[in-house]
Amino acid sequence: MKKVIILIGNYGSGKTEIALNMAVAAAAEGKKTQVIDLDRINDYFRMSDHVRLLEDNSIHLVSPTFVGAGITQTNMPAAVGSAFAQDWDLVIFDVGGDPAGALSLARYHMDFAGLEPGQLEVYDIINIRRPMSETPDKILKLKEEMEGFARQRVTGFINNSNLQDWASAQDLRDGYPVVREASEMSGIPVVYTTGRKEFLDEFLQDPGLDARYIGTPLALRMYMHRSWTNFAE
Repeated sequence: MKKVIILIGNYGSGKTEIALNMAVAAAAEGKKTQVIDLDRINDYFRMSDHVRLLEDNSIHLVSPTFVGAGITQTNMPAAVGSAFAQDWDLVIFDVGGDPAGALSLARYHMDFAGLEPGQLEVYDIINIRRPMSETPDKILKLKEEMEGFARQRVTGFINNSNLQDWASAQDLRDGYPVVREASEMSGIPVVYTTGRKEFLDEFLQDPGLDARYIGTPLALRMYMHRSWTNFAE
């Protein structure tokens, strides 16, 4: 059965990095995989800079910044329609990094509603090092705002607490109790804890961790890097 995953979260939470890692892992398992880039807010870390990576892994990309693919803002809705019309094993939606960005999902509300039970998951990626995500109350407030704009309900949290190039296992340690409390307050499960392998492995050795608030550990390969050229352009 086709699986559809929507990744939402605050700006800089790590949605695109996680989307790339999930897609590459699925393709390596032989799954027919598509990535839909709806992040029109952040051209600083953009999915289309990794076209070669996706092509080399036989992953289909739909992105309005994918130069040469013939996809524009005008025909983007029709291209996104292929996620629902074609026979994919996994489709990942990478959504814009603030509540307004989640509006891009709303136009496909009926398409999502037509999916079978169990096909759709909506994961809220939490990085407590980003503004508006430092506390459980802030996390839940932002989640509710994004749910309202996107017309989708979050089904799982991902702890992706990090400081980019200055990340360490301590970021995951600091994120763990915050994400745990947000999970306890909302009833939303923690489905993944993600991070660079060395930091994730160190974090998982800590005593007293509750597996219910870790979910599946997902080691990330770092594909996203600052592109000063793209930023300047």
